[in-house]
Amino acid sequence: MKNEKKLTTASGRPYVENEDSLTAGRRGPILLEDYVLHEKMAHFNRERIPERVVHAKGSGAFGTFTVTHDITKYTKAKLFSEVGKKTDMLARFSTVGGEKGSADSDRDPRGFALKFYTEDGNWDLVGNNTPVFFIKDPKKFGDFIHTQKRHPFTNMKSQTMRWDFWSLNPESLHQVLILMSDRGTPYGHRHMNGYGSHTFSMINANDERFYVKFHFKTDQGIKNFTDKESVEMAGKNPDFSQQDLLEHIEEGKFPSWTLKIQVMPEDEAENYEWNPFDLSKVWPHGDYPLIEVGKMELNKNADNYFAQIEQSAFNPTNIIDGIGFSPDKMLQGRILSYPDAHRYRLGVNYEQIPVNRCPYAVNNYQRDGSMRVDGNHGRAENYFPNSFDDINIDKDYKLKPPRVTDAESDWYDRNAAESGDNDHYTQPGNLYRLMSDEAKTNLVNNTVEAMSGIDGPKKNEIIQRQLAHWTKADADLGKRIANGLGV
Repeated sequence: MKNEKKLTTASGRPYVENEDSLTAGRRGPILLEDYVLHEKMAHFNRERIPERVVHAKGSGAFGTFTVTHDITKYTKAKLFSEVGKKTDMLARFSTVGGEKGSADSDRDPRGFALKFYTEDGNWDLVGNNTPVFFIKDPKKFGDFIHTQKRHPFTNMKSQTMRWDFWSLNPESLHQVLILMSDRGTPYGHRHMNGYGSHTFSMINANDERFYVKFHFKTDQGIKNFTDKESVEMAGKNPDFSQQDLLEHIEEGKFPSWTLKIQVMPEDEAENYEWNPFDLSKVWPHGDYPLIEVGKMELNKNADNYFAQIEQSAFNPTNIIDGIGFSPDKMLQGRILSYPDAHRYRLGVNYEQIPVNRCPYAVNNYQRDGSMRVDGNHGRAENYFPNSFDDINIDKDYKLKPPRVTDAESDWYDRNAAESGDNDHYTQPGNLYRLMSDEAKTNLVNNTVEAMSGIDGPKKNEIIQRQLAHWTKADADLGKRIANGLGV
């Protein structure tokens, strides 16, 4: 009995009255004095933190990243400093548009967020299972996400909203084509690729900058649901992806991904035929082939989902020495929005939560704020510079500043840009023409079914506008979708 844990309140007082409320007589009313009842109910009422506005439904696991190939000529990041080096990490996979209770198999892009716990700080790579996205300017992000959520009148999902927005924004076509293919319904998390999606930069020991794309190729092989199978699984087991990942790791069948990168020298970015910072475009592998880097393996489930997955926070701002940003507009927008979302959802000190905390030294002058749990640096001064502590600035870690041109500032129209910026059709058309006959048929059928949900007085206008985009990408694709819709 002495070794048994005592039931206590949050303040540590052992108590007995856990199932029966204090009442005035056997049938009398509950007394205000029963503070244990109040504590239990008040905490229960606050168990749900705000869900993520996007990527609300997710799964995750811990693992290791191992370097298998030398890329030190591109980056001085200690993460990649030598072949064989291992780094602990966390991965979170998610659906993008669904709420926390949505089905894992829904047709939706998948988030692919990674946190590497390096000795130079945490590096977060926050991407998707697609190399492109629906928009390329962050000013449109909130509008786009609204179309994927619930209509303010019906409180239901609306195909009309989705296709109206997509048809009015032809830059979305590349991602929409991927979404409507079988890649829009991956068979769980283990059988899909992951991408940093954005263009990032690498800095080497000679202070040379290279632009880079990150690709995580699944070692389990690509596997997708058909549209029918995804709908059936949503009803049979809406948590299929969570269960599949959890059980395979528990059974020791650890999933893995091979990291490969595309590298573009800084000077080539200025005159490349595609804007290399446009999130709606890819870099053709013929121009910039994949270079193998290392292996990511997930080998440990979270012990507590809420503490380690729900409270995990991934930031594109979390970079390390040797890895940086690019002029990618969407990436620049996320630099602001992601930390701001975490401060709202988890509090200003969210990086002190164990799953988000850097396991190595953290020294700064941030103090106070809600849920400060690290002692608040005790008696130490909270200003810099000061004459009392030994915190110094290591100038070896100075960031390489971005290259800024002397171009005139303006709100540049995304559809009136020079070069290939307003070509929204060539790359989606090329992707369609690479597909097998079966994949093409599934893409057409999935698109017809989705577009058949368009209704209201603008139905024909929206359908005709979107059909024009499909046809510009590929005449055969446009014709097959039109025939399927009876147009």
